[in-house]
Amino acid sequence: MRLPILPLTAAALLASAVSAHAVVRGAVVRNPNGLRQSVVRIESSRGELCSGTLVTPTIVLTAAHCLQQRAAYRVVAVDRAFRQRAVMAVAGTLHPAFVPGTTPRTQPGVDLALLKLAQPLRGDFAPLNPRAAAPVGAGQPVELAGFGAVDENAFGTARVLRQTQLVSLGTLQVANRVLVAADPRRLAARTGAGACRGDSGGPILQDGRLVGVVSWSAGAFRSGTACGGFTAVTPLAEHAPWIASSAADLDRVGPPQAVNPSGRYAASRPGRASRANPASRVHR
Repeated sequence: MRLPILPLTAAALLASAVSAHAVVRGAVVRNPNGLRQSVVRIESSRGELCSGTLVTPTIVLTAAHCLQQRAAYRVVAVDRAFRQRAVMAVAGTLHPAFVPGTTPRTQPGVDLALLKLAQPLRGDFAPLNPRAAAPVGAGQPVELAGFGAVDENAFGTARVLRQTQLVSLGTLQVANRVLVAADPRRLAARTGAGACRGDSGGPILQDGRLVGVVSWSAGAFRSGTACGGFTAVTPLAEHAPWIASSAADLDRVGPPQAVNPSGRYAASRPGRASRANPASRVHR
């Protein structure tokens, strides 16, 4: 498979990049034993939407830029009957290398964060173990899942879990180092499968293993859009120790108190979050 030479195309990639917020050209997840067991939706009381992955019954892994608003956060999971179950977030932590005051594509640090839930998600739900993550090489197939919209302007299509197949194009040094993936047939020469508005924080998987977290997306070459081209991913293999230790720290937080429990929820819309503390208990 002939792949684009990424260092020569970085400027074009970044020109249309946005925080990745839906799966373009993705299939709706209908298997009760599939990814709906592990992939969740994150909503803020100010109406923003991201995706995430259950890594323990009480801990969700997502992108740090998703938790920037001073707001209440809740996680919405889907049970075996595809009924929605909402759980409040009670605490969170951002990766210590994450740098506030930047956009996802200009982030020089690590775009990862964890949320602790008020109640565990058990039974119908199956956490994914980030310790199983391994480096992903160029040309290797990966899978994307998220609750975003199917098109940059189709906000009404968000909040539905979709998945699609991508191929790794290798790593790219922008402000930080990201893994870049694209439609395996179109390779971002034309609009194809990829992340869009609503998928930030969602998982990238390989052979069922959690290997990355979606950070941002960019449109295909000369497309003028921000979706359906390149999907930029924070690789997890090197960050698994931080995830494990921070998840353990969060599980010791108590007694649980909901983040801004009086916050009212607006109709969630995919979009870019602003910089602010996500919770009354946020560790940096």
